[in-house]
Amino acid sequence: MRLTRQTNHAIRLLMYCAVNPDKLSRVGEVAAAYSVSELFLFKILQPLVEAGFVETVRGRNGGIRLARPADTITLRAVVEATEESFALAECFEPGGSDCPLIDSCSLNATLRRALDAFLDVLDGTTIAQLAGEKSSMRRRLGLPELDRLALAAG
Repeated sequence: MRLTRQTNHAIRLLMYCAVNPDKLSRVGEVAAAYSVSELFLFKILQPLVEAGFVETVRGRNGGIRLARPADTITLRAVVEATEESFALAECFEPGGSDCPLIDSCSLNATLRRALDAFLDVLDGTTIAQLAGEKSSMRRRLGLPELDRLALAAG
């Protein structure tokens, strides 16, 4: 299975917000950090807001931030909110196959187990875990260092 570019950058946007918890992040800053267009990130933002992962603050000093703690946002939830389909093969799609083996196919059952295992791994990983060492990520994303007290708390 290959995740879409939208899902990849949705995860990165959430990671950016996770390492920048005390400030509103501006979409332009996130776009520059990841070398993607602001328009693309604005498109990604909508499903993240609808899923309750991100909240937006409008206005001159507005921006985005996580709507809930990073350790409560699993990769599985993000992938399910941003991917359109989990059809690994034609027979996964509703009414998508005329195969006479559809109800008893070993290939179909094996692919379903593989997909379930994939989703289980994503379910056990949070945005907080991906954000990992905040000071290292902040540096790589071009964000200023946090003071030691804030870093110890986060």
